[in-house]
Amino acid sequence: MVIPALDSAEELSCDVLVIGGGTAGTMAALTAAEHGASVLLLEKAHVRHSGALAMGMDGVNNAVVPGRAEPDDYVAEITRANDGIVDQRTVRQTATRGFAMVQRLESYGVKFEKDEHGEYAVRQVHRSGSYVLPMPEGKDVKKVLYRQLRRREMRERIRIENRVMPVRVLTAGGRAIGAAGFNTRTGQFVAVRAGAVILATGACGRLGLPASGYLYGTYENPTNAGDGYAMAYHAGAELTGIECFQINPLIKDYNGPACAYVANPFGGYQVNRHGERFVDSDYWSGQMMAEFAAEVASERGPVYLKLSHLPEESVAALESILHSTERPTRGTFHAGRGHDYRTHDVEMHISEIGLCSGHSASGVRVDEHARTTVPGLYAAGDLACVPHNYMIGAFVFGDLAGADAAQYRAYEGALPAGQLAEAHELIYRPLRNPDGPPQPQVEYKLRRFVNDYVAPPKSGARLSLAIEAFERMHGDIAGMGARTLHELMRCAEVTFIRDCAEMAARSSLARTESRWGLYHERTDHPLRDDASWLHHLDLRKAASGAMEFLARPVDPYLIPVEEFAPTGGASRLIGEVHPEQTATAGRRDVPPVGSGGATGAGTAPGSAGSAAESRTGGGAEADAGVGRSPRILELLVLAEEEPELPDLRPYLADDDPAVRAAAVATLTETAPPGTGPALAATLADGDAAVRAAAAASLRELVEVLPPEPELREPLVAALGVADPRVRAAALDVLRALRLGSADLFARTLTDPDIEVRIETVRALVSVDAIDALAGAAADTSREVRVAAAKGLGSTAARPHHLHALVRDQDPLVRAAALEALAATGCPDPYGATALEALADPAWQVRAGAATALSAAPPGIAIPALAKTLADVNADVRKAAVLALLRHTDHEDARAALATAATDPDADVRAYASRGA
Repeated sequence: MVIPALDSAEELSCDVLVIGGGTAGTMAALTAAEHGASVLLLEKAHVRHSGALAMGMDGVNNAVVPGRAEPDDYVAEITRANDGIVDQRTVRQTATRGFAMVQRLESYGVKFEKDEHGEYAVRQVHRSGSYVLPMPEGKDVKKVLYRQLRRREMRERIRIENRVMPVRVLTAGGRAIGAAGFNTRTGQFVAVRAGAVILATGACGRLGLPASGYLYGTYENPTNAGDGYAMAYHAGAELTGIECFQINPLIKDYNGPACAYVANPFGGYQVNRHGERFVDSDYWSGQMMAEFAAEVASERGPVYLKLSHLPEESVAALESILHSTERPTRGTFHAGRGHDYRTHDVEMHISEIGLCSGHSASGVRVDEHARTTVPGLYAAGDLACVPHNYMIGAFVFGDLAGADAAQYRAYEGALPAGQLAEAHELIYRPLRNPDGPPQPQVEYKLRRFVNDYVAPPKSGARLSLAIEAFERMHGDIAGMGARTLHELMRCAEVTFIRDCAEMAARSSLARTESRWGLYHERTDHPLRDDASWLHHLDLRKAASGAMEFLARPVDPYLIPVEEFAPTGGASRLIGEVHPEQTATAGRRDVPPVGSGGATGAGTAPGSAGSAAESRTGGGAEADAGVGRSPRILELLVLAEEEPELPDLRPYLADDDPAVRAAAVATLTETAPPGTGPALAATLADGDAAVRAAAAASLRELVEVLPPEPELREPLVAALGVADPRVRAAALDVLRALRLGSADLFARTLTDPDIEVRIETVRALVSVDAIDALAGAAADTSREVRVAAAKGLGSTAARPHHLHALVRDQDPLVRAAALEALAATGCPDPYGATALEALADPAWQVRAGAATALSAAPPGIAIPALAKTLADVNADVRKAAVLALLRHTDHEDARAALATAATDPDADVRAYASRGA
């Protein structure tokens, strides 16, 4: 084969480019065309039979039909199912628009089951909520949709290019402007210029390896290899929830769903081998899967889908659905074993892991209009993070994406040559190595690593090994060989799978808690931690090319859910997540702890584990229980006797780091007089784990430590320790106990560690060091600048102190600075700056501007805020309402608030009612 020249690309142009011709992509194309846009639909297979929907659909899992279910109840169910980590604005789009979509599909010819009175026959599958709407003839859904695409009026606006596989989204000026790919039949390099790009490429179904070992025997459609996840990531979009895997129950030895959603309305249910129902969870969730997995592994396993008790008419109806629409080979599989639903219940097991928002929560971050964090780039369907969105949600968000993207017109500038060259190299590189390792071998190796190290239950060590393996596999992938265009396509897919595997491993390592039941079970962090982790975990590609993370607090709910109380707020930059040390089992320079006749395996002295156990496992007792040292047993005895500090000093100075760490734990537990200075002195310990334990103890005890000079001196000394965790802790305690000064804190404003600089900003705020805070506007870290802006807003600063920050290039910094103007005052020219910012593309900036106008003169603020009540973003409207409440002594402000009484957002309505 001849590799086409880079400059020989076939160039296509459109207003809206849709990548993927499945559920969401088809609807996106139809809607964009209906809104007047010229649409190009690229599909690497053929739209007639591509995507997961092509196999048929036996029912709708989330039909919120009026009179049978309420949107608010559905939103609450999804919130609980996802352990509180949801953007309810997106979920509510499915809840409120789903019924209209059912009717739209019905108008296309899709058939939904109805009762004798012509009403939709919605079924209740779970203990609350009736959302399942069967589709007895669902095998024809894709055929119906393809027919719509080929209508004459649609053909005039929608150009379909089958057998064209995009590999990269092209960007210019920070926005999406097209894509690059190749024709899988001719090998032609293809470049597309577009006004907007909609990714609708489905789940990453080919991530974990099925028990059969067959690469394409996956639960999800195996052609969905994570294409869109990788393309969104490399385009600069944020992804979220990637640590929340999709894991499903399936038929044992047959990688297809057991279809409890179909069987339950007929009277089928899941049981253990004793015929006992065992699932306590009320909704399909990771918690339900955890219960399922535990039952399978217990003496009560295996687990079955019980059907043998059903009457003949029910069994026959189930067979007609399950053996045709859902999986045409299913009947053949059962027959080959001599099994029949009348005589045999269906043994179930657990699928391999995958990334999928439609059945879990792993996807590209989108807002309620399907917009990603990259302007002009949209995502919909299983790719977009709208938890448990299913088929109707894919249609709804395809519709939303198509409608919003239709406003753009084709990009007219030059396509980015560098990005085209990178895409060309990714596509055609295997042709230069025809004798290199074939794609099936490389992919098998890659996905075996996923099973071995990434699949739950997870641990930091295994995830770290996974990251190292995936990094090494860059070389394997670069050396892959291909001889045909089909092999070329599969090689490109392996690059997507590798990207998704690294995202999954690093995200799982970053979230240091367990959540979502089986989906994210960390054996080294076994508890859910809402205090620290009621956050979305977002990932993105940093300017350096590395993968970096942000913790984004969950926004306040539209629909209150009793179990969770998110407060929202700005994202916190976590940065890169690095693997743990796994090259050796413990430290190379320390002998095994069990030598010399000691019992128990234990953790090597001085390892990170020893301090962590002593801090989180019940004090010194947790360390002593593993038999590291007789002196730890002595500490246990001392702890029971309420020791004084002199009793513990010998242990704090012991040669064994494990003993010193246990002494810190005992000191923290008993807290005798002098504890603060003793812990502060330990911040200079030579062992990192002991230092970490002392730092954590100081923060834990800060509310009860007396602010004495004896404590200040070692804390100040700790500011010079090489360990950034120590410096950050010392600053935190100095600030909290009012033991520092502006001059002292200003010394660390140029510390090389970001977390230390953030703690410095907090400390400077505590002493009203306004000039030093204003100087932080030049910091290289966005998070530091955000902290400085917020800090200035809580001091006696004047508007001019925020001058540089309100003009910062980063939208989150500008937003924080504008918000701070509400506290400092917002006179001219800052009022004019806030007015200009109301048109900013970033909703955070618009919200900050609205907040700033609460302190502006009423004649400037009220008219602008009244217009802002029509903003598309609910948080911006809420900020406008809150700002108007500061001006309610003016009739115009009260009149504006009255117009918000019918706002679709509950917060907006509630706050507006206070001033109308």
